[in-house]
Amino acid sequence: MIESGGRQFWLATLALCIGSFMTFANVYITQPLLPMIADAFDLTVLQANGSFTITTLMLGLSLLIYGPLSDAVGRKPIMLISLVGATACTLLLTQVESYSSLVALRAAQGFFLGGLPAVAIAYMGDEFSPKALLFAVGLYIGGNSLGGIGGRLIGGFVGEAFSWRSAFVAMTIVSVLCLIVFALMLPNSRGFTRKPLRPRQMLADLGGHLRNPILLTCYLIGGLNFFIFINQYSYIIFVLEDAPFNLSAQYLGLLFLTYLAGTVGSSLSGKIALKVPQPLCIALGVAILMSGTLLTLAQTLPTIIAGLLINSFGFFLAHSSASSLVNRSARGAKASASSLYLVFYYLGASSGGFYLHPFWSAMGWDGVVLGSMLVLTGVLGAAIWLYRRECEPVGEPDVCV
Repeated sequence: MIESGGRQFWLATLALCIGSFMTFANVYITQPLLPMIADAFDLTVLQANGSFTITTLMLGLSLLIYGPLSDAVGRKPIMLISLVGATACTLLLTQVESYSSLVALRAAQGFFLGGLPAVAIAYMGDEFSPKALLFAVGLYIGGNSLGGIGGRLIGGFVGEAFSWRSAFVAMTIVSVLCLIVFALMLPNSRGFTRKPLRPRQMLADLGGHLRNPILLTCYLIGGLNFFIFINQYSYIIFVLEDAPFNLSAQYLGLLFLTYLAGTVGSSLSGKIALKVPQPLCIALGVAILMSGTLLTLAQTLPTIIAGLLINSFGFFLAHSSASSLVNRSARGAKASASSLYLVFYYLGASSGGFYLHPFWSAMGWDGVVLGSMLVLTGVLGAAIWLYRRECEPVGEPDVCV
């Protein structure tokens, strides 16, 4: 098993972080472009958001295929093939002439982009020692957040300076470079044990995960957290584009630098988990997310930015902890267990906009905050239930049993 700190650890971890950066830069590139896409194709807010949500929906559904398939085929080949397909879709997006074509290609791109997130944590589970895994997962999810930032900055700055189509040209170049580095750096699997591809067994594994109350609760927490967190950004950019803020696409792209707080939160999650039970890490992250959401009600640019920074730290702390807990709690078929977590996660991302839209239509941003708090209160309760289920006091401090 690979221990933390060695050459193989850093090669594998950095390669997965680079692949993660590429994946999530492609997912989120359209988010700062939503007002431009809405103007270009004469769309409503909800319709324009479809170019983003279709990608996360297809990404989520694809995980049901990639995770089990990687148990039979191998981890690295699946990740490489999917990244090549995603890069090809990015190139084709530079040529679209209609919104229907854009949505169709974003759907195909979402399907390909699911390959790396479906398999990356399972790859680490195969290759890394338990202690190294905690550290590596936090860094990997930090790569997720940096990818989200990078994609939005490329979309905002290139889109504002040239056009939304040019943003996809820039993303194609970035994707090709990331793909080459990923392929060269990622070590081949040594701890992987190939299993025959048995569809019935795949379904049985998925059913077993869903019957595990710890895993099911983690799945719901991950899905509902992302259900709220990512779609808050989709609505706040329309608040900031309008009076009195009147921010351009470039500045809307800069807004997503708040994700850097998430990079810190995910990177610290492994260290925190060494001292605090993971369910409490999740609860702490959710509570922080709720406090940041409430701060945005002040409706000044500094308080909105501060609220989003707090949100990002809390969300990624909870997400990293929940992802790691899934891998630790799964009884076999760890790739499909991690994939199922991400299915809930991305289905949450693709459906949260529909949930928040009535609140937005009725009360504007105040309504979005109200809708967010209703869901997050339930998520916090679920995290506390996880702690009570998994942990009990045994001397000092409390330990999980």
